[in-house]
Amino acid sequence: MSRIRPWAVVPVKELEGAKQRLAAALGAEQRHELAQVMLGEVLEALAATRGLAGVLLVTLDPFATDFAARHGFRVTTQGAREGHTGAVNAGRALLAAEAGFLTMPGDIPAVTAAEIETLLAAHRPGPSFTIGPAHDEQGSNAVLLSPPHAVPLRFGDNSYFPHLAAARAQGIEPTIVPLPGIGMDIDHPADLVSFMALPEARRTRTYAWLKARGLG
Repeated sequence: MSRIRPWAVVPVKELEGAKQRLAAALGAEQRHELAQVMLGEVLEALAATRGLAGVLLVTLDPFATDFAARHGFRVTTQGAREGHTGAVNAGRALLAAEAGFLTMPGDIPAVTAAEIETLLAAHRPGPSFTIGPAHDEQGSNAVLLSPPHAVPLRFGDNSYFPHLAAARAQGIEPTIVPLPGIGMDIDHPADLVSFMALPEARRTRTYAWLKARGLG
């Protein structure tokens, strides 16, 4: 078990016009509202997590910036329009001197503080790499590194196995921690069905929001 206190970095692109891949199921205004609900749940989980040094949002979005101000999070706009990978790398560049670095997206609304603490507890002394995969083992929904630049990162629809390979190329055996909340990201209409079937989702505001709109 590692005793590092990592910084958490959440890249948040501007939520106006977010989640285009859900357009078959939701209109633009609904997608914007859903993105806010999901992000709020992720940030609340981070705010309640014990063992973090702090939370940094990489964003230009006003909703995210306001949330950060109310919860004492740091905000940087550097890299905010450079895609997921660019934003994450900009965040960890700012935190290069820290002992550890955790990143997760803003669309895993069933995540809990307990899950994040489980990830922290599983992390080995550095140099080390811990990952919480997406439910389909395509995405990398939580990545914990110590030191922050121990492994090169490149996010996308098929990043999980490339990240395992990247860690091993650095001589680091990955610690893999599958967790239901962290694993359930919402990008496609099919993900809405999977999310609504997840027992852990029933306690979330996202579940209630989708249910109220006949989507579950």
